Amino acid sequence: MKATSRTIRLLILAAAFIFVMLLYSLRLMNFQVVHGDEYEKMLEAGWTTTQTIKAARGEILDRNGRPLAVNTIGRDVVIDQAFLAPGSTNAIILKLMAIMEAADEEWIDNLPITDTAPFAFKEGYEDKVASLKKTLGLGQYATVDDVMYHLKNEFKLEGMNDTDLRKVAGVRYEMKQRNFSMATPYTFASGIKIETVPKIKERSFELSGVNVVESTIRQYVSGDIAPHIVGQIGPIYAEEWGKLDQKLYSMDGVIGKEGAELAFESYLKGKDGTRRVLLNSQNDVIDVVNEKEPVPGNTVVLTIDSQLQKVAQDALASKIEAMQKDLVNYPPGKGHEADAGAVAVIDVKTGEPLALATYPSYNLSTFQKDYSQLATSKPERLLNRAVNGGYTPGSIFKPAIALAGLNEGVVSPTDHVYCGGVYTFFSGYQPRCLDVHQDINVVNALRYSCNIFFYDVGRRLGIEKIDEYTSKLGMGLPTGIEIPEYVGRVSSKELKAKLHQGEDAKWQPADTVQTAIGQLDTRLSPLQLANYAATLATNGKRMKVSILKSVKSYTFDETVYEHKPEVAETIDADMAFNTVREGMVAASRIGTARGTFGEGLYEMKVASKTGTPETAESPNSTFIAYAPADDPEIAVCVVIEKGWHGYTGAPVAREIFDAYFFSNNGKNAGATKYGELLS
Repeated sequence: MKATSRTIRLLILAAAFIFVMLLYSLRLMNFQVVHGDEYEKMLEAGWTTTQTIKAARGEILDRNGRPLAVNTIGRDVVIDQAFLAPGSTNAIILKLMAIMEAADEEWIDNLPITDTAPFAFKEGYEDKVASLKKTLGLGQYATVDDVMYHLKNEFKLEGMNDTDLRKVAGVRYEMKQRNFSMATPYTFASGIKIETVPKIKERSFELSGVNVVESTIRQYVSGDIAPHIVGQIGPIYAEEWGKLDQKLYSMDGVIGKEGAELAFESYLKGKDGTRRVLLNSQNDVIDVVNEKEPVPGNTVVLTIDSQLQKVAQDALASKIEAMQKDLVNYPPGKGHEADAGAVAVIDVKTGEPLALATYPSYNLSTFQKDYSQLATSKPERLLNRAVNGGYTPGSIFKPAIALAGLNEGVVSPTDHVYCGGVYTFFSGYQPRCLDVHQDINVVNALRYSCNIFFYDVGRRLGIEKIDEYTSKLGMGLPTGIEIPEYVGRVSSKELKAKLHQGEDAKWQPADTVQTAIGQLDTRLSPLQLANYAATLATNGKRMKVSILKSVKSYTFDETVYEHKPEVAETIDADMAFNTVREGMVAASRIGTARGTFGEGLYEMKVASKTGTPETAESPNSTFIAYAPADDPEIAVCVVIEKGWHGYTGAPVAREIFDAYFFSNNGKNAGATKYGELLS
């Protein structure tokens, strides 16, 4: 019995052995015969790496399809570590630089250190200098010599002269920032001339790892049109990349840095593809296989009308520059020093900005080359004054006080306040008016901009009611625009306590009357003020502001998003709005803006208000208007820093109204290739 059991076990073991050997033979045959070539290649290969195929970025158009930021085919010089011999990086870079210099080409260098010895940190690059020190593990007290010493050691640049040291250090630092590796090639230069390509190609035998590839390059076709709004893109640096979705972004990619490029990044960003690079044990590339094709980003259509934007920019620049030259009407200390300003134009029915102009400005197409000058210029060229400027409104604030007073029953359209040139309600504090208006009602108070009328109405309203109505009108609140904005503020007890200390922090009755004429601590952006004017125009329907008109697929065959106007606030005060409109029309026809919009001078009826707010330096010029007064379509705000008189902004607004209502290019006219697709 025992022998029989042992025999059975032996038979089972033998069968199992035969089965294993058979399975092994089958797998060996599969390895050697069926997939022999493939496995032999894999054994020789050593390893693989995956690289990114960049997707084309979506384009940015104006509301009529006119291009603002588009893509063009360019040529990039790329260094690929997979093809670099170990230890050859610095030598290859120097050889490549010699070719580029001979061809009068530039390469990417964002090191914030001067190009020649004695080295110094570049002026206006404080943020980049701080980032450089942090990247190198140095304290913020480190000197430029400390930085150069660490760059020399980290990138093995010993033995180079100062010129070569600085040039190679600039490239190696940028490589470090862009995480240059086997998986991440480095773009050494972008958009080189076609004549330069053969000069690099013919030296390929001594430039291993260097290649010229076609790529999509961002082109700002109208670089000086709305640069603060369009924004720009830039490389993704190591510290940024860690915060991004790394499934969507590669280290050698780009990302929106400012403006619409940043705000609508999720629409503009395409989906990158991938390729697999197979290398053998000697690091020789055996094969390159595209695994996933890239998908281009969507097309973003802004609400901006580029032609109206240009009119606004040119009109603002011409007015300021004319004031600087005109010593008769604007002598020193009376407007001659005007040097900056902004314009905002809004469609009153939709809340869509049609133009957002800033002076002085810059050109997006030369931004990188001009950055050092732009960063240190005074007045600041990079400041988006239309959206991020904070200005004391002055008398353009008065329609809000008139509205509140009328709607709250503090004053009626027929009530009068006596203006004797001095407001005598307070015994100790007696602010003045610029003229003596005697008995004056609300319409004429707006017409002549009588301070004393609004001192009195504001005092009777009280600061709480003033703050309530100005909030309904959108002052001191986000407008809804998608790019970063200055939210603004309106004087209040809480604001004063926050901004000041001791006795100065206590609210005084005099503070209320100063708030009522748009002074004290109130600061608002031109965009907010234009939207406030638009709310006056629509009898209290304040719209949420948006600069995104629509989003289309790259091929325009699909609408991804379409803007629908959204009401942010409704103020029920039709009678009060109608009276305020009457006063603002009087200001245009026979009041403070009559020199531009007076009867016989301008055929269209315009509602407007001028302001001359006091500042620490010189009075600014502020101006709001909407037109046509009886059936409003657009609202405008013009601010001229050191402009002295509110009416100086009126001619700028007039040019905008002319272009919009009377020009063949107005009211969204003008077909383009993209415009036909949009329609």
